[in-house]
Amino acid sequence: MGAGGRTDVPPANRKSEVDPLKRVPFEKPPFSLSQIKKVIPPHCFQRSVFRSFSYVVYDLTIAFCLYYVATHYFHLLPSPLSFLAWPIYWAVQGCILTGVWVIAHECGHHAFSDYQLLDDIVGLVLHSGLLVPYFSWKYSHRRHHSNTGSLERDEVFVPKQKSCIKWYSKYLNNPPGRVLTLAVTLTLGWPLYLALNVSGRPYDRFACHYDPYGPIYSDRERLQIYISDAGVLAVCYGLFRLAMAKGLAWVVCVYGVPLLVVNGFLVLITFLQHTHPALPHYTSSEWDWLRGALATVDRDYGILNKVFHNITDTHVAHHLFSTMPHYHAMEATKAIKPILGEYYRFDETPFVKAMWREARECIYVEPDQSTESKGVFWYNNKL
Repeated sequence: MGAGGRTDVPPANRKSEVDPLKRVPFEKPPFSLSQIKKVIPPHCFQRSVFRSFSYVVYDLTIAFCLYYVATHYFHLLPSPLSFLAWPIYWAVQGCILTGVWVIAHECGHHAFSDYQLLDDIVGLVLHSGLLVPYFSWKYSHRRHHSNTGSLERDEVFVPKQKSCIKWYSKYLNNPPGRVLTLAVTLTLGWPLYLALNVSGRPYDRFACHYDPYGPIYSDRERLQIYISDAGVLAVCYGLFRLAMAKGLAWVVCVYGVPLLVVNGFLVLITFLQHTHPALPHYTSSEWDWLRGALATVDRDYGILNKVFHNITDTHVAHHLFSTMPHYHAMEATKAIKPILGEYYRFDETPFVKAMWREARECIYVEPDQSTESKGVFWYNNKL
């Protein structure tokens, strides 16, 4: 897999001939969105209620089985084995629930079914269960898709220019500093983004995903923000009652730690999809929607690609056609690679290694010095 998916390259050698760090083209592509759509089989755009629900049932069944085994059998294990069993449960349950998060993400994009109301009901239930304000995220995430790659209007993981880097950044630009930064980002990044808009688009006043009257939302969206807040509060109340009945430690072990894993993967996946040395960012003088949508990268998470419903390795296609169901995205990705050519980027670097590399290399963005275009920015790390 690689840029362009050239058919004259033998499949076994195709990955090795592509340098994932080679910059993707930033000029206006020689193809249009409609031309890309034409090469995708029409059935890839068809949404099936039955098939979509099958993934919900599958994920929730596995999650329940893991919960049942943990709560009914772990206490029967001798101490050394129980101490090993719980971390395994946390990791596996967190990955499965990340897949549930992805299905709710599908609902937010109207990719779950042909019925918007059904999508919103399913998305609200699933996301609320993971303490995500569904409609609040849905609307800010929609703006992210509308402005991907824009330094002025993108909603999340908006890179800073060198002049805007905080004074303490140079003290964190070393291995211990990067470990600390990544640890904070993966554990606190998601709740800080929701509550304080950390790493989000700058607004002229305080922005919060729980605030119906915040600058993120329009007047016609405010009622649904209240509904999102009510969903999260209802789940919080249920967790409080569970803690009163079974103890706080029980809730933390069964639900809290897997939720931390979900939040960590959510931040990591989003970070790696939009942070890469080969990807450009644009100011308004150069940005257009298609070039912004192409400024994303597909990653390889191994077996987790399937667990996460391929949100990891089909992200380019998702940004081009966000209402396409996830179960057709792999086929669509294979179809569009030849027409995208060098505009498509796949990086097979193991995600842990890639996380460390991007944390080291992608500190800020600066204008391209090799061309006359000053509206194209690339990552750099020299402080």
